[in-house]
Amino acid sequence: MREPIALPLDLPELAVDLSGGLVRRSVHPSGLRVLTEHMPGARSAAIGFWVGVGSRDEQAERGDAPGSLGSTHFLEHLLFKGTPERDAYSIATSFDRIGAEHNALTAKEYTCYYAKVRDADLDGAVTVLADMVANSVLDPEEFETERGVILEEIAMAADDLTDVANERFFEEVLGTHPLGRPIGGSPETIRAARRDDVDRHYRDRYDPSTLVVTAAGAVDHDRLLDQVLAALNLSPEARWHTERSVLPVRRDQDRTETPIPNRASTTEPTRISAAPRVALFPRQSEQINLMIGTPGLRASDPRRFAFGLMNAVLGGGMSSRLFQEIREKRGLAYTAYSFGASYSDAGLFGIYAGTAPEKSGEVVELALAELQRIADGGITEEERERALGQIAGSTALALEDSDTRMGRLARAELGSGELYDLDTSLERFHSVSAEEIRAIAAALADAPLTVVAVGDTARSSLVATA
Repeated sequence: MREPIALPLDLPELAVDLSGGLVRRSVHPSGLRVLTEHMPGARSAAIGFWVGVGSRDEQAERGDAPGSLGSTHFLEHLLFKGTPERDAYSIATSFDRIGAEHNALTAKEYTCYYAKVRDADLDGAVTVLADMVANSVLDPEEFETERGVILEEIAMAADDLTDVANERFFEEVLGTHPLGRPIGGSPETIRAARRDDVDRHYRDRYDPSTLVVTAAGAVDHDRLLDQVLAALNLSPEARWHTERSVLPVRRDQDRTETPIPNRASTTEPTRISAAPRVALFPRQSEQINLMIGTPGLRASDPRRFAFGLMNAVLGGGMSSRLFQEIREKRGLAYTAYSFGASYSDAGLFGIYAGTAPEKSGEVVELALAELQRIADGGITEEERERALGQIAGSTALALEDSDTRMGRLARAELGSGELYDLDTSLERFHSVSAEEIRAIAAALADAPLTVVAVGDTARSSLVATA
């Protein structure tokens, strides 16, 4: 069986043919890492500046020590608001005049600033993204303006009851673990955020040793590396400089730095203590949004391939057991599916369905019965083959996009430290036995299950429990 490509931090250069595309990786003495995947025939490229810090890394205020809750998402907004060389309008027009798709995202374990552009415009995108990441001024007036924007973003999400159910589900299942906190912060943390605290978070966390630049598509690795180093004002040997950047140099200028290790190598598994419960959140709605689940698998769990097949059969598509049983046979929901969310030390497994309040208890019973049915009897060979085909097809289609390949490079570098190509990944799925699939379903079915219901709970057939 083929092994994934290892990404050791002490290897300065790496080049490998991966699924028909040339992947190259350079580790700079500052700790900066640049990874590219050349896709033959592409006329565009996707590029991302990834910082290995997410919402889970924020700290609550403790005594006289200032907190940083909400700072990661706040920074995602503020880095578009200006540098010494560009104001917010200049940043916006730099991307718009070349027809770029550009944005940023904050996740629980990383933050990314990205763009997708024509190959001819890649150098310009690198220059602007690098300036944003390294030199943002976090203007006090822009800070207050963006506070209002973020509060409106949170309010918009609060009007989407599926989003509300998802946030409450993470909180109920993961409890006080940092992964249980909302990525964007809460209205309370955003209103309480102080510009100096967000600035401190920026200066403490944004550094060459935490930065990974990935690109995929029509990209030449050597040219991109030179462009990134120039844009960050890094010589081939040195860190970025204080005369260009607002970020402080916290180490000796002539010293070689080690990149921050990937999370899989530095994070021990966390055992989440959960008790079975039903949590009701009343909201005016015609439906109940249901989330049912339990702590799941961490990203490096060897059972993740068995889980992927089990999840595909249980709730991964229109032919899945949940969809067929809840929607097609009984018409109780428009959609019903299962999912997994995996992080460096913990994870979460869940089932979602939206249904009439009076039918919510029946839907919960049906969903749990389908999970238990796999736990007791496993899946059929036909279901296994269908799940393998679904995973192979959906993965291959996703890898047609440079965005997906660009993100795959970053998550491997920051997360697992291993890069899987399509064939290596599919070999792992094909090697999973029927007993392994049944066993992962049994482990989840036997775990304490949490039910979260958001909507007209007064008409629900569910009863809240402690």
